[in-house]
Amino acid sequence: MSIIAIVLIVLVALLHLYFLVLEMFLWAKPLGLKVFAQSREKAEQSKVLAANQGLYNGFLAAGLLWAVATAQRPVALFFLVCVVVAGVYGAMTVNRKIFFVQALPALAAIAALLLLK
Repeated sequence: MSIIAIVLIVLVALLHLYFLVLEMFLWAKPLGLKVFAQSREKAEQSKVLAANQGLYNGFLAAGLLWAVATAQRPVALFFLVCVVVAGVYGAMTVNRKIFFVQALPALAAIAALLLLK
């Protein structure tokens, strides 16, 4: 893997660790309320679902970091594609901004992984 690919993959992993923290621990706190533009009442009602979602983001981050640590290009590609699919789905069903925050960085990492040796 090229240095650029590694940096981009780690960046995507760090983003997903940030999402994990937001969704699992800060969902109903002031930062979580602000980031997700929701009321405290709505956040309290959806807290368990958000924590579950955060856990999945943690698994994506773990897979990406594992791929980098073991220099497994196919594993990195698999997890990056998972991130893109999740980002596209989120953009289509929740907010278009999700594409730019989640899917686009993963697409950049895929391009670096496939084009740079």
